[in-house]
Amino acid sequence: MELGAAVTVDMTATPEQVWAVVSDVTRIGELSPETFEAEWLGGATGPELGATFRGHVNRSGSGVKYWTTCRVTSCDPGRSFGFDVQGPGGGVLNTWTYEIVPSAAGSSVAESFLLSDRPGTRFYWKLTGKRRAQTNVRGMTQTLNRVKALVEA
Repeated sequence: MELGAAVTVDMTATPEQVWAVVSDVTRIGELSPETFEAEWLGGATGPELGATFRGHVNRSGSGVKYWTTCRVTSCDPGRSFGFDVQGPGGGVLNTWTYEIVPSAAGSSVAESFLLSDRPGTRFYWKLTGKRRAQTNVRGMTQTLNRVKALVEA
């Protein structure tokens, strides 16, 4: 059972330009339909492997709002940026990743999410996976199109 999904959008911008936007978590409110603000934690001021930040989420626009703590797991300028979303007790709930590949037009950018393969997340996915995957695919498409608009302006 696949516990995630991915979306790819081509952009007329360099991989470095794209990476500068997707790795700046303080800009998430401009990009994401669900996470409307984020801030670096523990003295971090920008992306680096192991840095933590917290994001303020409005789940599916439902009005259910909460903070979640994240840890940077991939930080390769011009290539990738990723982070784990921490659950209660510090366990990883899911991982979000941006992979950036140079293309003839500029960059091909993939955003993906993958739930942790644990009994609780497998059960959650079995109950709501199709609907949640559709919501996340719409959100990732919106996010990447907003990144595209910024980097191509």
